[in-house]
Amino acid sequence: MEEDKNKKPNSTGRLQLKKTINAGQIKQSFSHGRSRSVSVEVKKRRSLTGFSKNEIIEQPKSTDSKLEGSITGVSKAKPDESKIDNVEVSKTGEEDKKTPKKTVAKNFNDPAISLEQKTSETERPKQPKFIKSPKSFENRRQGKLTISQALDDDNEKVRSLAAIKRAREKAKLRSVSNIDNKDSFDSREKKKREIIIPDVIAVNELASRLAEKSSNLIKELMKLGVMATINQTIDGDTAELLVIEFGHIPKRVSESDVEVGLGGPSDVEKDLMPRPPVVTVMGHVDHGKTSLLDVIREKKVALSEAGGITQHIGSYIVEAKKGQMITFIDTPGHAAFSQMRARGSNITDVIILVVAADDSVNEQTIEAINHAKASGCPIIVAINKIDLPTANPQKVETDLMKHEIINEKMGGQNVFVNVSAKTKEGIENLLDSILLQAEILELKANPNRSAEGTVIESKIEKGKGTVVSTLIQNGSLRIGNIAVIGKEWGKVRAMHNDSGEKITTALPSYPVELIGLSGTPESGDKLVVVENESRAREVTQYRSRQKRIEDNSSIQKVSIDQMIKSASLENKKTISIIVKADVHGSKEAIEQSLNKMNSDNIDIKIIHTAVGEINESDVTLAIASQAKIFGFNVKANSQAKTLSKREGISIKYFSIIYEVIDEAQKIIDGLDEDKIIETLIGKATVKQVFELSDSNKVAGCIIEEGKVTSKSIAKIIRNEKQVHECEIQSLRREKNQVKEVLNGLECGIVLLKFNDVIMDDRLEFYLREKDEKKP
Repeated sequence: MEEDKNKKPNSTGRLQLKKTINAGQIKQSFSHGRSRSVSVEVKKRRSLTGFSKNEIIEQPKSTDSKLEGSITGVSKAKPDESKIDNVEVSKTGEEDKKTPKKTVAKNFNDPAISLEQKTSETERPKQPKFIKSPKSFENRRQGKLTISQALDDDNEKVRSLAAIKRAREKAKLRSVSNIDNKDSFDSREKKKREIIIPDVIAVNELASRLAEKSSNLIKELMKLGVMATINQTIDGDTAELLVIEFGHIPKRVSESDVEVGLGGPSDVEKDLMPRPPVVTVMGHVDHGKTSLLDVIREKKVALSEAGGITQHIGSYIVEAKKGQMITFIDTPGHAAFSQMRARGSNITDVIILVVAADDSVNEQTIEAINHAKASGCPIIVAINKIDLPTANPQKVETDLMKHEIINEKMGGQNVFVNVSAKTKEGIENLLDSILLQAEILELKANPNRSAEGTVIESKIEKGKGTVVSTLIQNGSLRIGNIAVIGKEWGKVRAMHNDSGEKITTALPSYPVELIGLSGTPESGDKLVVVENESRAREVTQYRSRQKRIEDNSSIQKVSIDQMIKSASLENKKTISIIVKADVHGSKEAIEQSLNKMNSDNIDIKIIHTAVGEINESDVTLAIASQAKIFGFNVKANSQAKTLSKREGISIKYFSIIYEVIDEAQKIIDGLDEDKIIETLIGKATVKQVFELSDSNKVAGCIIEEGKVTSKSIAKIIRNEKQVHECEIQSLRREKNQVKEVLNGLECGIVLLKFNDVIMDDRLEFYLREKDEKKP
């Protein structure tokens, strides 16, 4: 062995280790034809981590190392040596006795190995690829091991193929189970629920209540022909169809449901008790209505009324005879108080129609008859002033028959009573007739329930605030009750009867003045007592919203009308007026009267109306709008007087409604400086029509009356109807331009922007000029 060791290697020699049992051989060939073999002894187990790619790992020599792999040789070995084509490593570590043991040689300087090692370090597979084992190897797994896999962590645990198969089977079973559960969920019957549907509802809100996807609702809406997004609202009817379509039970509710149950339950017959009749006195102005009531009440109310006419609704309760009570309501007779008369007829049981024997039937008498017929109440005719020498009761009866008011003595249904407020004649007969009608009507009410009533009048008094005159129609009103009237509410703090005395309880058919409301309600609003303040606040808030909606819609309509009017009358003047009155009824009557006074050139615009004294805010509004202030039975406070005097704002005070109307007429006449007077100056007939080259037509006319001038206005009359009105563009007489043509002469007339004139048309000629005379 020493000789071999000392022997120098040559081209044909071989370098060899002492032990060759587990040695591997690598044969090298050189370019000059020489070759040599190098034997390398390889240890069975080796550590491949923790070195650099250029570092060579030194392996200790071991004779009992086991073969783990082989490296492909770079050249062919001698015939007596086994041929090595590749390196195979068994991952199980078991030796196969039939397979010859091989050694593994690592040369980290080899470029191929370095490149493969670098690739394995930079790009390691996230999950190892599993190679299916042959059927002969059921108990172990084998595969080719590359250098990159050899450099990877040998201790990493790898899932077996069976585990992967089991995981796939579990996932498949899980997905099938989910599908089955979904099918079973879809197939089972949905539980029907009650879905609340308001007047309008958003699509997404309805989807939430139905527990459905919004897209499903949108699809159903498209089938119904409704295109809506999830944020848009749909009406209650459409929402109800959707609820039924999805198999639920719809329940319609409305915002107005807050008013449901306000009146309380219906009364039982055993709880009803007789109540006094409510009698409304109606008739023409100055026919003696209030004087007749004065006689019945034995008071002088007529003398306290401004101008001797009634301008408010008065309510009184009197004792007729033997403890029998009668409630009287006195309504104004002036034309301006039509709304008051209508309200008086709606809250009454019996109507007394007062007609003066010396004046018979007038305009307001006919209106009162219409109100009475509309209410369906029985009518008692009181023919007043029979003490006058000119009295003619028979004429009154005859005139009333024309309006289907017939005396019961003549086969009619109306009671006629001749009375005199001056001599008190017939008063007892009138009261007996009222009580008889009340007995026939069987008037009853339940005094042991919450009160219901109707507002007769409302006003603001200094030191008291809002004072509301109310007629209790059912139930009893007591101090401390929470009352809702229209869009106002409040706690009843005090009550007074018609004589001004304080009372604690108001029974049915009793008129009272109550104090404690938050604002002034409108005449005719219903009074209802509720259980608590929250309910009252809820009801009034809803009514206020509804009122705003109505006002906005009316404002839009008025704006459109004003636009049309302004387009036709660009030079129309406007008078702005602010009206403050003592009571709501008077304010309403003044507003209605002023609105009827609009003319072609002047437009009255009422920018604000309210009940109460004239205050500083009213003057400020008048300054901003250049308005005039009308005060009816009210005065301005000191701040308002000072501000109006400094700013030059006009404040007018009135106590009679005639004065308000007269003052408004004076303002209209004073502003109507451009009032035009139209004067007819001539007439003509079209005998022939000539066409000019410029498409204009010349009307060949003969003047039959008066004359025609070049500055006159022509009105074309056809079949007794005016078809057009225009100026004269050209007036000719025998082809000469002239300024006028007299009666009996022929002329040619070219009308401005009108070419539809035909034969036999009649032309009327007018001159328009300003009215120099002012009242």
